[in-house]
Amino acid sequence: MTSRIHRVGIVAKHGLAAAAEHLTRIGMWLRERKLDVVYETETARLAQPADMHATRSREDLPGCVDLIVVLGGDGTLLAMADRIAQAGRDIPILGVNFGGLGFLTELRIDELFPALESVVKGTATYDERLMLSATASLRNTSDETRVVLNDVVFTKGPLSRMIELSVSVDGRFVTRVKADGLIIASATGSTAYNLAAGGPIVHPSVDALVLTPIAPHTLTNRPVVIPGDAEVEVHAQTPGGSDDVFVTYDGQYGYPIQPGDVIHVRKAKQMLRLVKAPDRGYFELLREKLKWGER
Repeated sequence: MTSRIHRVGIVAKHGLAAAAEHLTRIGMWLRERKLDVVYETETARLAQPADMHATRSREDLPGCVDLIVVLGGDGTLLAMADRIAQAGRDIPILGVNFGGLGFLTELRIDELFPALESVVKGTATYDERLMLSATASLRNTSDETRVVLNDVVFTKGPLSRMIELSVSVDGRFVTRVKADGLIIASATGSTAYNLAAGGPIVHPSVDALVLTPIAPHTLTNRPVVIPGDAEVEVHAQTPGGSDDVFVTYDGQYGYPIQPGDVIHVRKAKQMLRLVKAPDRGYFELLREKLKWGER
């Protein structure tokens, strides 16, 4: 059950001049319906001066609104999804595609206002997406937990030829990965970096995680799908310095890890709600965005 919408946050991709007129129209449309509008700080600079009202930083925006409208590509949506999760909020995102592929920002600009209308009236349908919670236990640092929508990725540093990772699932050793890296993806993230690395497409309603090596040293080290309630533990094994292994979260944030550091990845407690396109299902999206099944 979705709570009533009172305040709407608006976020556009940095420097997206093509969104300027739409930002103003959205603000006017919402205020005509007695709804408060809060622009993300950088986004407000794209809107017409007369339309500038309340603004918040990207970090603070999830804490003060009931819905976030994203105009941009999947990167912009991912950044806001992660911030919503870090804020511990349960608010939906309405994503409008101004990017290239736009697999998450699936709504077209001509679908924006009908979709907004359905959210305001309480008749919208939502995709609930599993998220990942990653807790890093690093030497000489307190534990840090981040929540992401797509993936946790381990990659080699600029001077590393290959990295070595020890992987366990639910406390049982699985394998030692010698590769350019390792992707731990949610079902939603299966169509992102995971797919480019040769991993499987997993329907977003499936409660599962995907482990996909990146350019493994042995061809027998293949992707594997595991239960969504499993806990994955990754140890960096490569000796020789702090620049050998990097961990990144949804491609938005990351840092080097060293032998002795451990990253635990599991299903997050919170889900992300995405406003669904009214007339398109998941397989239509695959065909439209990925040309899936075409000869």
